[in-house]
Amino acid sequence: MSVELLDDLEAGELSVEFEGEEPEAVLEWAIERFAPRISISTAFQYDGAVLLHMAYAIDPSVEVFSVDTGRLPQETYDLIEAMRERYPELNLQLVSPDAATTSAMVGKHGPNLFYRSVENRLLCCQVRKVLPLTRHLAGLDAWITGLRRDQWATRSDIRKVEIDHDHGAIVKLNPLAEWTEEETRDYVRQHDLPYNALYDKGFTSIGCAPCTRPTQAGEDLRAGRWWWETNAPKECGIHCAIETGGLEHELRALVGDDD
Repeated sequence: MSVELLDDLEAGELSVEFEGEEPEAVLEWAIERFAPRISISTAFQYDGAVLLHMAYAIDPSVEVFSVDTGRLPQETYDLIEAMRERYPELNLQLVSPDAATTSAMVGKHGPNLFYRSVENRLLCCQVRKVLPLTRHLAGLDAWITGLRRDQWATRSDIRKVEIDHDHGAIVKLNPLAEWTEEETRDYVRQHDLPYNALYDKGFTSIGCAPCTRPTQAGEDLRAGRWWWETNAPKECGIHCAIETGGLEHELRALVGDDD
């Protein structure tokens, strides 16, 4: 049986209450209130390592999930194995995109469609990331993310407790909202946590292998994501809904729901 969810007013009040509090306070409250219908979303970057470590100390059985797009770097899979060794009771769920929809997209547009247009890139993100995430969240009352305000302009005003109206008005928690990249990196080092080896190769934000490159000194943290695009959002649609008429039409055609 699911618990009573929050409304926007309650979420706002809780955000004010938790502002200035350590991430563990948000995690402990959220796990106590929403378990077992709560899960931590991770892409196995620094922030995910921090949250996983904190949450595991509170409740080793709490679910952690990640979307395996099928195009992740080998270093990310290596980190998954290292996490399993570090946390023997880790309840990790790898969520995959629908095989038929992915095959239809690749058959129609090719495996590297994302390089040809922003709309193609968003389509690929929708099929490989957003749709599987949406299916997984449908079974939850709350999810926890590693979003921080310093990551990108679209994230500068996130709150620690929000209502996710894009996913059935479930609760979305961002315990690290106040932290900086430096703080997450320091936490990983202080606690000797496993981390993605790509960070040592100049990467500052890690996604799918074909869509991520190392960043240069002075570039934004997410500059290495979809670097060939100009004047396009550095978002895939998971945390920032991105829709266009053409994209929605293409999606409906791929999933067989086009009138």
